[in-house]
Amino acid sequence: MAKDIPDGPFSNLYENRIGTPTTDDEVRGYWLFSFGVLLGVLGVLVFAVTAPRSTARAVGYALVALSPPVVMLGAIVRFPLRRSATTLGALGGLLTLAAVAYFFVVFPDGWSRATGNGTVNALYAAGIVVIGLAGTIVPLVTDPVREDYKRMQKETAATAAESEETEGELDATREELEATREELAAAETRIDELVAETEEREAEAETARAETAALRESKARFELFEDAGGKPRWRLRHRNGNVIATAGQGYSSRGKAQKGLHSVRRNALGAGLLRIETPVEEADAIADDDGPEPADADEPDVAVPSDDESIESRATFELFEDDAGEWRWRLRHDNGNTIGDSGEGYASKSNAKRALSRVREHVAAADYLRVDPAAFEVYRDRAGKWRWRLIHENGNVLADSGQGYSSRSKARQGLESVRSNVTAADLEDLDAESGDGGGDDATGSRDGGAKATVELYEDNAGEFRWRLRHRNGNVIADSGEGYASKGGARDAIGRLREYAPDADVLEVGSAAFEIYEDAAAEWRWRLRHRNGNVVADSGEGYASRSNAVEAVTGVKRNAPGAEEETVE
Repeated sequence: MAKDIPDGPFSNLYENRIGTPTTDDEVRGYWLFSFGVLLGVLGVLVFAVTAPRSTARAVGYALVALSPPVVMLGAIVRFPLRRSATTLGALGGLLTLAAVAYFFVVFPDGWSRATGNGTVNALYAAGIVVIGLAGTIVPLVTDPVREDYKRMQKETAATAAESEETEGELDATREELEATREELAAAETRIDELVAETEEREAEAETARAETAALRESKARFELFEDAGGKPRWRLRHRNGNVIATAGQGYSSRGKAQKGLHSVRRNALGAGLLRIETPVEEADAIADDDGPEPADADEPDVAVPSDDESIESRATFELFEDDAGEWRWRLRHDNGNTIGDSGEGYASKSNAKRALSRVREHVAAADYLRVDPAAFEVYRDRAGKWRWRLIHENGNVLADSGQGYSSRSKARQGLESVRSNVTAADLEDLDAESGDGGGDDATGSRDGGAKATVELYEDNAGEFRWRLRHRNGNVIADSGEGYASKGGARDAIGRLREYAPDADVLEVGSAAFEIYEDAAAEWRWRLRHRNGNVVADSGEGYASRSNAVEAVTGVKRNAPGAEEETVE
């Protein structure tokens, strides 16, 4: 008989209404007994509402006939009897079931109202007698000790077989554990090697950053622009306004022009000087063909101030208080045009002045960021942590890292993980409760072929957000902002899948200019600090990208030396 603790809806109902069961047989026997009673009641009802000698009346007979053996079997199963009694009771139940089945064969023509049918009566009586013997006589004449002994022998044999199997599994587990220890030792050795390589690369990167910082002290800056033929080009312009180098040819795309620019920047610093001896007559002919010689950056045609003097400018910074009582600044050219403004208001005049000073500090050395149509931006936040964000050319932030990294290389690794996993990531729609929580320290694993899952959820403020969770449980990207509807969040996920795999990575120094197209299809610029704050913007839109680039050139030329005045 079963000895396991019962479980299930019938067991729970039994425990709640009757008492705590000790075996499954106790619960089964009770419900079998109840079922037998129900059969009898149902048979009486069918008998009462049906016509004599009809098929429906035969069903009533059958239900009433099945009720007694089922009730008796319920008692046998419920009581703790020997297995032989249960087996004999089941045999009696089969005999009564055969009698009921044969009753349907002979009814109504072979069934007498007075005596019934001999065969049916004999089978049914034999079944009832067998069930009665199983419940009364068999438990009295059988030897419970012998049966328990046989059962214990079987259980002991089964336990021994299980023990041997378990021992074999333990041996296999020990071998696997030993192999895992060896692999772990090898992995630790490899980790030590990788740590050493990482430290070496970080040292090289620090050296490269120092060299880059030295290069940024240059008095000239590269500019990307479109020529009259619509071809992207680059030029190297001195801060006095003179062009001291140019691409000499147009490129098929702005990206290729930028690559050409970086190639010159990378190779020119260490390039040697090759002197070619050319006859005087030939040199004169070449000079005549090439046109006038460009002005030397070291001998400018305008006065170049010393380091202690301001750069000559044709613009003025104006400090003013707007209608909302906030202080702002704008950079106004001598021709009256506003070529840049703060883009936001400040609570005090001193705060606006500090913002203006940051523009003066960063504008000359700021590079151009090429966003076409989206790019990853790696930067350092105010807490000194490295982060990344995916920005669209219209200025919107499509995704961010959601967490800070201890080094630029780790931020790049997180970025590359998003780039490689976002396209194949599954989309999982979470409810509001599961959407809240599960931050960067979440752990666990996920099944499935994809290495990451995009989770769409509703936050506590009722806005919809998404996050990209790696199958190791870490959140490697999130939306950074909430959306008013689930459809808006899904559209944002679609843009992430579209742009992230092919987006370039932009390295921001202290600050950089971003040129983008706004919702009105006008081109604008903004000067973004590496901490993510916008310290200046164009204040107006331009009809073409090249016009916006030229506007940035004007700001770079005039802002460092512009005087400042307060406008009432």
